[in-house]
Amino acid sequence: MTVPDDDLTAALLAALAELDASQGVSLPRLAKHLDLPGSAIMRRLTLLGDAVLGGQPGPGWVRVVQEGDRWLARLTDAGRAQVAGRHACASASESASPCALPGPAGASGDRGQGDGLDGGMDQGASSAPSPEPVVSRRVQRHGTNPDAEPSPWKDDAVASEVPVALVFNGLSHAVMMATPADLEAFALGFALSEGLIDTPADCRGIEVFARNAPQGGGGGGGTACEVHLDIAPRCFARLKERRRALAGRTGCGLCGIDSLQALDLVPERVTPRPWATDLPAATVLRAVSAMPALQVMNAAAGALHAAAWATPQGELTDLLEDVGRHNALDKLIGRLALQGRSGADGFVVMSSRASYELVRKCARLDIPLLATVSAPTSLAVDLAAEAGMALWGLCRPPRAVRYAPLPADG
Repeated sequence: MTVPDDDLTAALLAALAELDASQGVSLPRLAKHLDLPGSAIMRRLTLLGDAVLGGQPGPGWVRVVQEGDRWLARLTDAGRAQVAGRHACASASESASPCALPGPAGASGDRGQGDGLDGGMDQGASSAPSPEPVVSRRVQRHGTNPDAEPSPWKDDAVASEVPVALVFNGLSHAVMMATPADLEAFALGFALSEGLIDTPADCRGIEVFARNAPQGGGGGGGTACEVHLDIAPRCFARLKERRRALAGRTGCGLCGIDSLQALDLVPERVTPRPWATDLPAATVLRAVSAMPALQVMNAAAGALHAAAWATPQGELTDLLEDVGRHNALDKLIGRLALQGRSGADGFVVMSSRASYELVRKCARLDIPLLATVSAPTSLAVDLAAEAGMALWGLCRPPRAVRYAPLPADG
C-alpha cells in the first residue's frame, strides 16, 4: 500500500505528538485542532495504521481504538520515529543530501510487481501494474459558510472502481465494475451465485491479470483486470447455451434479458434451520455492530459496501468490501468457497439495502438468513418469503425490523 506523504499526514502526526495523551487523543479533539471533518481524519488514520489494503499492510504509525462511543488515536513507536525523522529533516534542510524518512517495515521506494491485488496476480503475463483498491485524488473542502475560503487542494483517499472481465474457459462472459481486491473470491462467488457452476469443485483454477484499460480509463490508474476461470466441461456447455439463448437481444434489462417471459423470479428454497428462524434481534444486531471496525477500505476512502459472514451466535468471521453491493456478496461467497466453508451454519450481514438480487444469490447458496443495514424492496421481501429465508432490514442498533416469512393475511 502506498503511504500518503502529504501535508495532511504531516499535520496529523504532528498533532498526535503535540496532543500526546497516554490513553490517546479523541477524534473530535483532533478534528477541532486541525479544523477538518472527523470523517477525513478517520480515513487518513486508517491509512496510517497497520490495516491491510490490497494485500499490503500500512506503516503502523498510529493506532486507533474504540472505547464506548469514543474513537481514540495515538502514535505508536514507529509513528514517534517518523515524527522524529521529519524533525531531523527540517533541521538539516540546508544539507546537500536528502533525508530518508522511516517507512513501513520491508518497504522500498518502488512497489514490487507481485504487490497489490490478492489472488495471485500474474504480472509476467500482464501489460499493466496491479491497480490499488484505494487511490489518491486531489480534493478541496468547502464549509457551510459561503463567505469562508475553501481549503487548499489536498490529496485524499478514494475507492477504486475498475473494469473486471470474467473469462470462463477462454470465453469472456461479463465485465463488472468492481474494487480490485479479492478478485479470485469475487470470480468464484459470482460463478456460484449466478448458477454458472454448481459447486466449488467445478472450478479447476483461477488466474488474475492486470491489463491496460481501454482508452486509459479505470479508477486504478488506467488499468483493468481479467479473471480467468477454468470450469468443468458440463458447466461450460451450459454457459454457452445460456449465451446462445441471449444472442441478439439488445435490451439493457436484468442480466441481458429484454422480455418478461425471460425473467426468472422463482428462488431456490433454503434448507430450514430452526436457529435461523428463531434468531433473536440481539444476535443480529451484535453482528451488525461488529461491521464498522472491519470495514478498513470504507474507513479509508468511503463509498464501499460490505458483506460479512456471521456465526449463529452473531460473531463475524469474514468481511469483504467492494463499491458494488452485489460484488461484495460475491466476494464473501467466494471466500467461503475457497476456504471449504460453503454450507457452514451462519448468515450474511450487509451494509446496503436488501434487493431481490441479494436474496436470490443467498437462496442459491442455501443461506438461511440475510440482514441489511438499510431497508429491503418489496420484491426482496416477497422472494425471501418464497425461499423460506429469514430477512432482516433497517438493522441499526438498538433497532431492527424482521419481515414476515409469509404474506400477511388481509
